[in-house]
Amino acid sequence: MFCECGISVYGGFILHSTPSVYTPLTTLSEEIEEKQVEETIKQALIKSSNLLPTEKETAVCVFPTTNTTVPMFTVGAGKIIVLYNKYYDDISIKAGIAHEYHHSVWTEKYLTDNASTTVLDNLIFEGKAVMFEKIAYPDITFTPIDERYHQEHWESIENDFHKADFNRSMEIISGGKGLPDLYGYSEGYKMVQSYLKLHPDLTPEEWTPIKALEIFNDGNYIDNYQ
Repeated sequence: MFCECGISVYGGFILHSTPSVYTPLTTLSEEIEEKQVEETIKQALIKSSNLLPTEKETAVCVFPTTNTTVPMFTVGAGKIIVLYNKYYDDISIKAGIAHEYHHSVWTEKYLTDNASTTVLDNLIFEGKAVMFEKIAYPDITFTPIDERYHQEHWESIENDFHKADFNRSMEIISGGKGLPDLYGYSEGYKMVQSYLKLHPDLTPEEWTPIKALEIFNDGNYIDNYQ
């Protein structure tokens, strides 16, 4: 899926880049210890695993970085990397870990070697993680959501849903070519939200494996743009 495939390249670039300055990294390393980041991550993992159990251990590696645009990311089942920058706090760490934990569990349980992922698959992959993040921490705004339905943006993406096009997925999810920042996270979340409004008794463990097309169709999401 999007996070699994894309970050293997993106993460590799970041982790193998040589930093140009070291003093800020030393300061951040000390801050990681002082703020007890490890304990915050443990709390988030425990809360997440109570909502979506897994038998697999989850390893979280924390690296200081001066690049403030780099997110947390999942590099495989049970493998989360946190690139800690000066703007991180307990709130963003907790919600971010919940988001990546969902990616990790989905990857562990439902990723197959011969999977062909479409743009719609990738949107709902991220939408599920955002939904899980907000269920785990409903009072935290980590991934911003635009609750409006922009017809012009929708018309620019709806014909791409069936395509197995990673670059187009990146454009939509991150924002680009006329789309707002993080557009795909917001739209994917609203797709999942629409489905769960019609199936309110489902738990994260029950809705996580549901196929993207089923969530889109059975959630009647297209009605928002009719």
